[in-house]
Amino acid sequence: MSEEEVVDTSAAPADAPLEAGSTEALFSGAPTDAPAAPVFEPVLRGKLDKFGVAMGTGRRKTSVARVRVKPGTGKIEINGRTLENFCCVEKHRETVLSPLKAADSMGKYDVWVRVEGGGITGQAGAILLGISRALEVLNPSLHQMLSDGGFLTRDSRMVERKKYGYKKARRSFQFSKR
Repeated sequence: MSEEEVVDTSAAPADAPLEAGSTEALFSGAPTDAPAAPVFEPVLRGKLDKFGVAMGTGRRKTSVARVRVKPGTGKIEINGRTLENFCCVEKHRETVLSPLKAADSMGKYDVWVRVEGGGITGQAGAILLGISRALEVLNPSLHQMLSDGGFLTRDSRMVERKKYGYKKARRSFQFSKR
C-alpha cells in the first residue's frame, strides 16, 4: 500500500453522533449534557424596612452617608437642606443625581440623606454610593445598569497617614546645609 491509499478507520463518519465526553463534542458546536452555568445573584448591600423605605450606606474618603429612598415626588433632602442649598457646585449636584438619572428614576423617589465627615467632594461621593445601594434594594433589576455605570463600586482610596520624622505623609523637612 502506498501512503496515499492509507485510510484512517479511527475517525468517525461526519453523520455519526458524538460522544458526550469526547473533545470533538466540545469544539463541534453540538449540544452537550453539561450542566448550565449558575445564575449570578447580586449581593444587596442595603435594607428595606417594614414601611417600604430602602436604606443604603455610602462611604468615600472619611465621609459616611446614610440614605433613605422611598417612592415619592422627587424631593431630595441632605442634612435638612435641599440639594441646591447643600451642594453649591454643579459638579457635586450632578454626582449626587447621577444614579437616579442612570436608573431613569428622576422624580419617582424621595431621597433623605444624613451625611457627616470629610469635605463636600467626599460627601457627594458617599451620597452617590448610598443612593445607588438603596435604589438597588428597591428594584434589584437595576443592578446591572448601576454596576455598568460604576455606581456600586466603593472607592477605597484614603489619605495616607503621616509618618514619624516627616512633615506630612511623604514630605520631609527642609534640608539645611548650615
